[in-house]
Amino acid sequence: MPKKVDRQERRTLIADALMRVAAQQGLEAVSLRHVAAAAGVSAGMVQHYFRTKDEMMAFALSVVRDRSQRRLTEALAALGEDPPPRLLLRTIIATLLPLDDQSRDDGRVALAFLAYTAVRPEAASTLREDNAQMTGFIARLLPAGPHADDTATGLLALMEGLGLYLLGGHYAPQQALRVLDQHLDMIFSQGEQAGAGYPRR
Repeated sequence: MPKKVDRQERRTLIADALMRVAAQQGLEAVSLRHVAAAAGVSAGMVQHYFRTKDEMMAFALSVVRDRSQRRLTEALAALGEDPPPRLLLRTIIATLLPLDDQSRDDGRVALAFLAYTAVRPEAASTLREDNAQMTGFIARLLPAGPHADDTATGLLALMEGLGLYLLGGHYAPQQALRVLDQHLDMIFSQGEQAGAGYPRR
């Protein structure tokens, strides 16, 4: 009896190969031929599961998102019930930063996809949705105030900037975490001075 092929497993195998190519050689090296070679399959098989490069890139990004979500779920579970907002924020951002080999590889793929969508806005809908949801979530954790959405946007921009420089080897992990802690201290100390005891939004 022929072995049943797990379509999702095969697609994930190909996406993993794409991520290795993107992480090691850059986005410009991502092609059906290179990805097929990295996966140890034929180019025809890659085309069977992904009709276009856009489909392949989008699926690889979904794999990165799933891995990041698993890391985040584990990190938040370790905090216990009802952690303080600052600790919760710090844990979320630190978990999403590319501080180890696995998260750096995933970060390079996410960065490559961001560059890819810069000239293909139609392919960026998932990133826009994720960003909007994350901004809203972070805003609810910040000290109450009229500019919480702007502060949340700035905090996300800080995370993206730190991630970019970590990927480029400009910052060491501990340096990036110090900068993050200083920024969170500033946000929460200003909130206390402004009367952060008011109900959160």
